Amino acid sequence: MPAKASSAMAVRRLAETLSRNLVEDIYRCSFKKQTGVSLKYMMDFGAYPTSRNLLVSAQFLHKELPVRLAHRVTELENLPHGLSTKAPVLTVRDWYVDSFKDLRSFKEIQNLTDENRFTELLTHIKQRHNNVMPTMAMGIQELKEDLGRKVGLNELPEIHQFLDRFYMSRIGIRMLIGQHVALHQENHPSGYIGLICTKVSPVEVAQNAIDDARSACMRTYGSAPEVHVYGDPNFSFAYVPTHLHQMLFELVKNSLRAVQERFMDADHECPPIRVVVADGLEDVTIKISDEGGGIPRSGLPKIWTYLYSTAKSPLADEGRQLQETPSIMAGYGYGLPISRLYARYFGGDLQVISMEGYGTDAYLHLNRLGNVQEPLP
Repeated sequence: MPAKASSAMAVRRLAETLSRNLVEDIYRCSFKKQTGVSLKYMMDFGAYPTSRNLLVSAQFLHKELPVRLAHRVTELENLPHGLSTKAPVLTVRDWYVDSFKDLRSFKEIQNLTDENRFTELLTHIKQRHNNVMPTMAMGIQELKEDLGRKVGLNELPEIHQFLDRFYMSRIGIRMLIGQHVALHQENHPSGYIGLICTKVSPVEVAQNAIDDARSACMRTYGSAPEVHVYGDPNFSFAYVPTHLHQMLFELVKNSLRAVQERFMDADHECPPIRVVVADGLEDVTIKISDEGGGIPRSGLPKIWTYLYSTAKSPLADEGRQLQETPSIMAGYGYGLPISRLYARYFGGDLQVISMEGYGTDAYLHLNRLGNVQEPLP
């Protein structure tokens, strides 16, 4: 379908509930180029959160965030396979529209009073979007049920590409807002520049993620395999510890589940999972190795799709409260693709290599130079 035709259809749909001026403003902003920043830039800029720097940061976000939100609104309007019409997807779209409207109606930021009010608005916007991930997951689940078993998971590349773009954009928006809001904290934790810790110990973060993942495994299965960490506990580098925790939690959780299920009825102890932290010149690499039986080679591409999980979906349980980071063991089918996006956001990557019949190794690469710009969709 030509871009103009699809755009006209989207305008008609948006125009059913929004004023013509707002719809036109959304489309105008969606044609503007997004501006990426790097971890190093955020650190250099935030190291001295002077009044002038906070003002400049707010002025940048006042211009940049509506552009990023508009890109997502227009894309949410034009999704294939009827995904745009699903109630959860429309809910997410409306959150993005409301945030766009709030930002566009906020007058130009000229002084610190404006800046403080704008920061309050950003906090409210961030809270509004807290449940985007599980809500989108519900929309995807509905699509999956509509399509049934006829459509193979790898036959919907456009859906997966959209979700990669959508979630990468979401990570960026939340990082920019979170960083600006965190710079206002009066009692900064030692070694922190906003959300960025200048001395993250990957061994320490890994240990915390392991404790959380083993607790989740205990709740689900009644026991949990051992996890051994190898690496220098004194080594540290600059990174966002919440991002690192989320990735490691997901990877360790997957390994725990695989090992636990493989050796559940065995009359000997489960083999331990091994987490190795390596400090390179360019990358910090963390390897998570398990003996959980591995993944068939034909199944490896599926682990990066958003429509795939070998576990029962928690969304199928009526009345389950939506959570941003589910502590349940599995089922959203989101963990690995989202973890890879977190890694790529600051120039890293995530790779999974499997030996069917033995186990799986996951390699989490983290760029330690911090000079890679956001990969904007």
